[in-house]
Amino acid sequence: MKRLMFAACLLTTMQAQAQDGIPQLRGFLSPLTISGYVEAYYGSNFNNSVGNTRPSFIYSFNKNNEAAINLAFLRGSYAVSMFRANLALALGTYMKANYALEPGFLGNFYEGNAGIKLSRERNLWLDAGVFPSHIGLESAVGKDNWTLTRSIEADNTPYYESGARIGYTSADEKWFVSALILNGWQHIKPVEGSSLPSFGTQVTYKPSPGITLNSSTFLGTDKPDSSRQMRYFHNFYGIFQLDNRWAATVNFDIGAEQADKHEEAMNLWFSSMVALRYTPTVNTAVAIRGEYYDDRHGIMIASNTPHGFKTWGFSANFDYRLTGNLLWRIEARTLGSRDDIFITRNNTAVKGNTFITTSLIAHF
Repeated sequence: MKRLMFAACLLTTMQAQAQDGIPQLRGFLSPLTISGYVEAYYGSNFNNSVGNTRPSFIYSFNKNNEAAINLAFLRGSYAVSMFRANLALALGTYMKANYALEPGFLGNFYEGNAGIKLSRERNLWLDAGVFPSHIGLESAVGKDNWTLTRSIEADNTPYYESGARIGYTSADEKWFVSALILNGWQHIKPVEGSSLPSFGTQVTYKPSPGITLNSSTFLGTDKPDSSRQMRYFHNFYGIFQLDNRWAATVNFDIGAEQADKHEEAMNLWFSSMVALRYTPTVNTAVAIRGEYYDDRHGIMIASNTPHGFKTWGFSANFDYRLTGNLLWRIEARTLGSRDDIFITRNNTAVKGNTFITTSLIAHF
């Protein structure tokens, strides 16, 4: 009873103080913004794969013949002149697939970082925590991508990373340059038994409002010290706004990893993607994408077939914005491989896989 009376008195005092200090409280909270995102989807795989899942190298929209949430998160962002922070918790099939190695609550830790501005005159920031990856053109947030599903290369490069980043944006905003120290290749918790951090760089150049050129690198390892194999990776992409309705993008990745800890020989893999987007109205858009992924040594995608993983893909996408915060999408996509790598319901291996996916996105 005494505890309840004390709590009631404390609550009354806090409420009175809050009412007296509402202007100050409002001033403190004004830089805080809350946003949310939900993307539900349903897909049909013509191969009718066992377990209602798509091939193992697909980490986004990976359920088949099953309505699911790919990604849903709630984010809080706080920004003032010399400080900024973001925190977002999430769920969905994207989180289960990509955060499978993160223990406990880290499996729902979509984003959590804080940064300080190092110069009052220049746009120079130091950020630390968990943030979206500096590698690649496509992100986990569907509404920010031209196509409903992610490309093979996007699904097999980091979507997120943890560590520290120092970044500089030029006064004319044409250049962005950053250097990073990371806990490995898409890890929040460092790899058990690894004492070596990983490193990255990013350079983005916008020579005009309609052109963006980006170069990102990774140097490090994804294995413990006992079996360490150094990995070197480079990503390049360009975005070109051709006119008010047409836009194009190109993306190229190349990576190399030691064949063995004690060998100098390197195994290579590479991928490429091109996409074209047409927006006839403010509420509609059409996009097509072509892609190719070559990982003959099975570094990122092990196929255990004679020629390794050599797969091309093509997709066609249609978007219709129902309201300012509601987007409907539908996409047809086909994948083809040199070897028989796609498994059907009757356990037969075939070279091709075609599927249709539709999604509904709500955001605020």
